[in-house]
Amino acid sequence: MSRISVRGFAVASATAVTAVGSVVGVASGSTAQPSNDAEATASDSTLLADIPTGQQAQVQTASLTQQADAQAIAADASAKKDAEAAARKQAADDAIAKQKAAEKAEQEAKERKAAQEAASRSATRDASSFSVKSSYTTAQIQAMARQMVPSGQFQCFSNIVDHESSWNYKAVNASSGAYGLFQALPGSKMSSVGSDWQTNPATQIKWGLNYMNSRYGSPCEAWSFWQANSWY
Repeated sequence: MSRISVRGFAVASATAVTAVGSVVGVASGSTAQPSNDAEATASDSTLLADIPTGQQAQVQTASLTQQADAQAIAADASAKKDAEAAARKQAADDAIAKQKAAEKAEQEAKERKAAQEAASRSATRDASSFSVKSSYTTAQIQAMARQMVPSGQFQCFSNIVDHESSWNYKAVNASSGAYGLFQALPGSKMSSVGSDWQTNPATQIKWGLNYMNSRYGSPCEAWSFWQANSWY
C-alpha cells in the first residue's frame, strides 16, 4: 500500500470519527462546531501514527507484502537471465565438443585407411619378382596384377585396363602412339620403373599402379575420374 493510500485511509477514518461526533452533538442538543483537533486529524498531514493500532498492522502488512512481491519478481527475472546465459554457454560448449569429436573421427578414419593401404601394399609382389617370359596370356597378366594391386583396389584397376587396352600389353594407338596396358603417352614414360616396359607386363602394371596412386590417390579414385571424363 502506498503512502497516499495510507494517508487516504487515515483521512477517511478521521472523517468517520468527526461525523460520529457531530451526530452525538446534535442528539444532545449541542450546536457546537467540530473542534480544530478533529479537522487537523482529517487533514492531508495525517500520519500512520494517527491510525488505530490494529489498522496500522494491516497497513504495514500490506506494504511488506508488496515489497516481497517486488523482490520475488526481480529475483525471478535475474534467475531467468542467468539460466539463459548458462544455456547459451552450454550450447556453445556442446558445439565445440561435437566439432572436435568429428575432426578426431575423421583423422582416425584417415589413419586407418592409410594403415590398411600400407599393409596391403606391403603384402603385394613387386614386378621384379616375376620371371620374364617371351609372351603372356591375358589370364597370366591379370594374375600378375592381382598379386601386385591391393585387393580392395583391383576391380577399379581392372576396369581402367579393360577400357584402355583390353589387357593387351602390346596395344598401340595408331593415331597417338600411346602404348601398353595403360596407353601411356608416350610409352617410354614407363621406363621410369623398368627398361623392359615394352615386353614385360609386370613392369607396365607397376608403372600404372604408381601413376594412379600418385595422380589420384588410388586406382578407385582414378576410375571415378575416368568414368566422369573417359580418360585419366
